[in-house]
Amino acid sequence: MEEGGGAGRPYGLSRTDAAARLARDGANEVPRARPTSAAWRVLRQLRDPLVLLLLAALAVTLVVGDIADAAIIGLVIAVNTAIGVVQEARAGKAIAALDAMAAPTARVVRDGADEVLPAAAVVVDDLVRLEAGDVVPADLRLLDAHRLALDEAALTGESVAVARRAGQEACAGTVVVTGRGAGVVVRTGARSALGRIALAVAGTRPGPTPLQRRLADLGRVLGLAVVALSAVVFALGVLRGTPALEMAITAVSLVVAAVPESLPAVVTVALALGARRMAAQHAIPRRLHAVETLGSVTVVASDKTGTLTEGRMSVQSAVDACGDAYTVEGHGYEPAGLVQGPGGGAIPDRLRELARAVVLCADATVLAPDAEHPEWRPAGDPMEAALVAFAARCGLTPAKEREEWQRVDEIPFDAGTRRMSTAHVSRDGRGLVVCKGAPEVVLTEGVVEWVPPGSREAAADLAERGLRVLAVAAGEDARLTRTAEAVGLRYLGLVAIGDRVRDEAAATARAFERAGIRLLLVTGDHPGTATAVGAEVGIWRPGDVVHNGDATTSTVEAAEDVRVFARVAPERKLDLIHALRRCGHVVAMTGDGVNDAPALRRADIGVAMGSGTEVARQAADLVLMDDNLATMAVAVREGRRSYANIRRFLHYALAGGTAELLVMLAGPLMGLALPLLPAQILWINLLTHGIPGVALGAEPASANTMRRAPRPPQESVLGAGLATAIAWTGLGLAAVALGVGVFAAHHDRPWQSMLFLVLGLGQLGVALAVRARRTPGGDRNPALGAAVALSALLLLAGVTLPPLRDLLGTTALSLTDWAWCAGLSVLPGLGVLAVRRPFSHTRHTATIREWRPVHPSDPDPVTPATGPFAAQPRWSRMLRPRSRHWA
Repeated sequence: MEEGGGAGRPYGLSRTDAAARLARDGANEVPRARPTSAAWRVLRQLRDPLVLLLLAALAVTLVVGDIADAAIIGLVIAVNTAIGVVQEARAGKAIAALDAMAAPTARVVRDGADEVLPAAAVVVDDLVRLEAGDVVPADLRLLDAHRLALDEAALTGESVAVARRAGQEACAGTVVVTGRGAGVVVRTGARSALGRIALAVAGTRPGPTPLQRRLADLGRVLGLAVVALSAVVFALGVLRGTPALEMAITAVSLVVAAVPESLPAVVTVALALGARRMAAQHAIPRRLHAVETLGSVTVVASDKTGTLTEGRMSVQSAVDACGDAYTVEGHGYEPAGLVQGPGGGAIPDRLRELARAVVLCADATVLAPDAEHPEWRPAGDPMEAALVAFAARCGLTPAKEREEWQRVDEIPFDAGTRRMSTAHVSRDGRGLVVCKGAPEVVLTEGVVEWVPPGSREAAADLAERGLRVLAVAAGEDARLTRTAEAVGLRYLGLVAIGDRVRDEAAATARAFERAGIRLLLVTGDHPGTATAVGAEVGIWRPGDVVHNGDATTSTVEAAEDVRVFARVAPERKLDLIHALRRCGHVVAMTGDGVNDAPALRRADIGVAMGSGTEVARQAADLVLMDDNLATMAVAVREGRRSYANIRRFLHYALAGGTAELLVMLAGPLMGLALPLLPAQILWINLLTHGIPGVALGAEPASANTMRRAPRPPQESVLGAGLATAIAWTGLGLAAVALGVGVFAAHHDRPWQSMLFLVLGLGQLGVALAVRARRTPGGDRNPALGAAVALSALLLLAGVTLPPLRDLLGTTALSLTDWAWCAGLSVLPGLGVLAVRRPFSHTRHTATIREWRPVHPSDPDPVTPATGPFAAQPRWSRMLRPRSRHWA
């Protein structure tokens, strides 16, 4: 791409010119890593520890010349590798689509009008506007800079923000920390500073997720255990006089059968499907590990604006300098509206003066509807856009007022001072300084000459109604200084900005409560505002404490008992996260501002709003494109579903492997010299661990998914009773299969074929038994039923079709034999259902107040401390099997 000459016309490029440059230079995108080739995907599947065991088994069978068993082992490897490659490719496409949905945007001037465009559409010589929280979309030569400071850590590693002046460059990928500015694009894409760095790291791949690492460790442990037990089978067989070569092949086949080689594919299926379902509900997981971590969240620390509320700010009330109150009506950011005062007449000049001041001391604008956006929308800070709409509803033309009073200096809003000041000069040379901010800051003698009686009380009354209140002051003869901001101002009045609580917010809070998740409101608003919203949502009740960040109360001390936190500075959110984590919580923190980025990174799950700043979205693990906290409840449900399906597969696959090991170990002791031939073991493994196992990863959420407490993060993937369930299920499968074999042998029936059939069909029955309980009208998973049916037909073909009988060494069965096999093979699945059914009732927490996190060593981490679900005596808990966690 060519370097721009910096034309930088005040009205920006024309749309036609911009389109021509985009076609010439290409999209403004940094180089991406090369797509993973199919060969590399196959190799990555073959590197899994469990698959390496199968490859070793394949080598052994080829060395000893057992071509038939080698063919079956090769088929097992091929089928599972193909499944894994296909699912990995689908997951890659899903993540790429999610990245596109969360792509950064830029505020560009085209044909003299501000437009919000995807950053990829920015071209050389575009005029780009920058505000606090924006990510610089391309390399710019700054034309305008007011108190502009950039965080260049992404390029230089320097954590201290760097001031930038007009004439200097702002590099792509840096973040605007304070101030505002505008610049002309000089380099885009690979030629930008960020693009040059991206070229050097284009081949870097993300590491495995925590769940994948735990499962890989599990695979290594299982592999060692299976090899050891297979060696025992080999030794016992040789001691009984069975040829060593035959026992070697049997031991190898047993390794193949006991290894859940479909596990990597199942994990990929579960997480990828979870990510896709989240995206369909407007929750974009930027990192795949967010899908699994969401299932463990115990606390959601939510901000207010745009999350619990609708996110469309509007001035609802105003109070002028004389104390007269006005009601402002209007829809969203639409300029049209109705302003009603005490007398019901025309809008007085003092209210117009207040409206003029707020629109001058604001950087945002409102954009008219178009074909893509059917409603008026903000360009810039939503609260300042609400002030612009308010001025229009008062009869002013915001653009004309800003043109009449040119801004010459400013001190941007700062979280520490909680105010913003601007200096203006009119066309006839008059000066004007405007200051707006929190009433407790502006209504002081250091800012205004005189505080009218009742003004502070009026501000408090508005705040108690849940409105964000700004006090406004201005002065013609005032001056702007870095230390005092503004002095000698005249009080103009108050504006109260409201953001209606979402209709579904209260239902979302109750859903979190039922799921054992504690919802906190963490906001920088006035305590009265926070209390009003908390009460409407249902997380604050009369008599509850509201933590005030301005007070001396420690955030750490309040973490476990308080649910509404007001006046919380962004840096104090880090203290709150630390305190909650020390209490044993897994914390999800929401945010949308540039100052929220550290807290989003520190939290276990950082949740950014789709309408928030780009830096917040980049720091987050999950992006809510609709800014709705109810969407996060859906995401938590999907996270729990994904993890439950992985555990469901482990229950099914490991129980089958355990049964096969027990059959081969105990069979000779019961008079069955070689219970199963190697080919029979491999055929059962292929048909049970393959397609049915992967189909379990697509099971819908159970009926009680959101009515259980979160799983402890320290809990093993086989914890909460799953290991015990695997052992009992495997024992049941083995007992039924061996029982059939011994009975048939005693009556001179084809016992080996009957044992083969019962063991295979019994495992398929367990697959249906461990599936999720359906809710009335809920989702179905027809893939599992189809997979089980197909596997059952192929299993039956192993004893009916002559070519397969010759390959597997089976014998044709009589109708009586078929009846016995069909009747007894359902017993293991019925046994699993019998254990689950008595405990299918929903156990959940009564209220947020009654739930507490418990140390993982607690014998019953689901049970709350008090209330109707309080812990029962140990003997009564012993009567309730731990299967409620894996059911």
